[in-house]
Amino acid sequence: METNKVTKMNTDELVFSLDIGTRTVIGLVGKYKDNNLEIVESDIIEHDERNMYDGQIHDIGGVTEIVRKIKDRLENKLGQKLDKVSIAAAGRALETYRVIVEKNIENMQEVNKRIIEGLEMEAIQKAQGAVENQSSDGGSQYYCVGYSVVNYLLDGNIIENLEGHRGRKVSADVLATFLPHTVVDSLYTVMSRVGLEVVNLTLEPIAAINVAIKKSLRLLNLALVDIGAGTSDIAITKDGTIIAYAMASVAGDEITEKIAKTFLLDYDIAEKLKISLNSKDEHKFYDVVGIEHNLTTEEVLDRINDAIEDLAREIGDKILKYNEKAPSVIFLIGGGSQIPRLTNYIANYLKMPEPRVVVRDTSIIENVKGIPEALNGPNAITPIGIAKTAIDSKYKDFLEVVINGQKVKLFNSKQIKVSNALILIGYNPRDLIPKRGEDFTYYVNSEKKVIKGDVGEPAKIYVNGSEANLEYRLLNGDNIKVIKSTSGEKPQAPRIYDCVKMVKRVLFNDHEVKLIESIKVNNELITEDRTINEHDKIEVKEIDILGELFKAQDLSITEYNVRVNGNEVEENYLLHHGDKIVTKKIKMENNASNENKEEIADKNSNSYNKENMDIKNNKDIPVKKTIELIINGSAKMIEYVKKDLIFVDLFNYIDFDLSKPKGIIILKVNGKKAEFAQKLKDGDNIEIYWEKPEI
Repeated sequence: METNKVTKMNTDELVFSLDIGTRTVIGLVGKYKDNNLEIVESDIIEHDERNMYDGQIHDIGGVTEIVRKIKDRLENKLGQKLDKVSIAAAGRALETYRVIVEKNIENMQEVNKRIIEGLEMEAIQKAQGAVENQSSDGGSQYYCVGYSVVNYLLDGNIIENLEGHRGRKVSADVLATFLPHTVVDSLYTVMSRVGLEVVNLTLEPIAAINVAIKKSLRLLNLALVDIGAGTSDIAITKDGTIIAYAMASVAGDEITEKIAKTFLLDYDIAEKLKISLNSKDEHKFYDVVGIEHNLTTEEVLDRINDAIEDLAREIGDKILKYNEKAPSVIFLIGGGSQIPRLTNYIANYLKMPEPRVVVRDTSIIENVKGIPEALNGPNAITPIGIAKTAIDSKYKDFLEVVINGQKVKLFNSKQIKVSNALILIGYNPRDLIPKRGEDFTYYVNSEKKVIKGDVGEPAKIYVNGSEANLEYRLLNGDNIKVIKSTSGEKPQAPRIYDCVKMVKRVLFNDHEVKLIESIKVNNELITEDRTINEHDKIEVKEIDILGELFKAQDLSITEYNVRVNGNEVEENYLLHHGDKIVTKKIKMENNASNENKEEIADKNSNSYNKENMDIKNNKDIPVKKTIELIINGSAKMIEYVKKDLIFVDLFNYIDFDLSKPKGIIILKVNGKKAEFAQKLKDGDNIEIYWEKPEI
């Protein structure tokens, strides 16, 4: 028994595509074999009523019946059911918008992927808002079906890749393309009514260019114009990629209407006359009042010439708008491309050589076999492109995911990422980037000092319960949860000694003395360490002259021989950090009383720094010393009475809980691993923190 040529094929191996046009609906069934699309069956039905206007469905019931007829007829030819279909949306519904967004970078931090992705998301959301606001009803929802970054900018200069750079401001110049959901919904409604599942939805200009201009030719500046009945869809290539999609709202119907009005014909007769202009030299027809007309093609064209010129001008203007100049070559496809004189008019309008504007038919399509004779003209390129695009796409064009409990449908024009889903729901991209807490500001000797706030936690993204990121590629049914980023804490109020920058110190008879004469906070003299308030004004008066140091110690320099670093000096000596000062009492006169001797000796041995602490050389009274350290980035002054301050002593002076481990403790001095018994010296840089172990 003879079987149908595809009866034994699995339904999943067949590709069923529909091109739902303004004048006709074309159905194709093909299969993928040896890297080729082989067309098995096809069918064409014209609309008996005007169910479509300008490429959009107006009568869902009328279009449903046409699609049902094509489906039934193809199923009868194949001997098996068709349950999946690939379709395309008209270019008339396509909206593109170009937008530039900027973002200031805090503290010249390094630009990372999260910043770049947030910048792109913000650009797409801004473009989407602009497109929706400009829509005729002001309330349509649009899906982003694709976008490209025209340029990145760093501090106003174009740069190829922002990642890893540092600057004050980053910008993205983005071209985004959108499709209104109403177009998608009407197409899906028709398919649902005839029992077809949409497995791939593309755009008509995308489908056409996929078969009409191979990728190797896209290095050239080319324009493809698909002139249908209702719209003229335009795709422009340059430098190896498609740089723009556009649409002219005039096409073949304008020519038909001109013929009908000029010769008083009903629409269907006018349409047949238009089609015959490309194949006959003479035409005989009757107008609505019964008058017979016998005209040559040139005579008819002369009477409708202004409409052809208008169509050429509209197409030319759209090309110039998006390409900014005439392209190298223009390819025309679609039924309307066959109107005589049109190619010449377009070439003349754009000041191009006439041979550079040409009509293409299916003979230029590669890797497609079995094209029937009825589909060998320029009107068949788009339906074949829909089928070819469906084969090249392995995934459904719409995914449904859940984001923070909200169901979202995504147009799958490329591999969909978490970032694409967040754009659709209008997620604020600034909620992805952690914010720094408020700064703490104070002043030291009129110089503004700022303690930076802590950096908050970045946003956390989970897909199906597992941690993910903005680049994570989504599948149908994925559940996404986004926990927005947090703001960091404001720094705790520091203490006075933490705010005072490191000042000069000297060794005075082997005792360390800090050269501070006085400290004032908001003009109030301070005698002890305490926390300050934000915007406090701290005034530090340092000791610069040797004589002033003696006065601060309540000593008379005239009673001593003074050597600094081994050299005898005068009282006006300018002190330097680290100076070693040694004093020797000048011998007393013989008539000096023993009481005076004891008093002067006591002054010499009990020298002290007035604003910091007493320095007493007495075995029974502990001698206080000071040391200033940088601990975890903050200056801290520590008083101690031991001979030396060692590392382990620090835990008596800082707030660090060793009883509750939070990982591996890291201890460093000046960038090197610390020892517990290591002696510390003034100015050492200390790091003490917990490090979380890697999982």
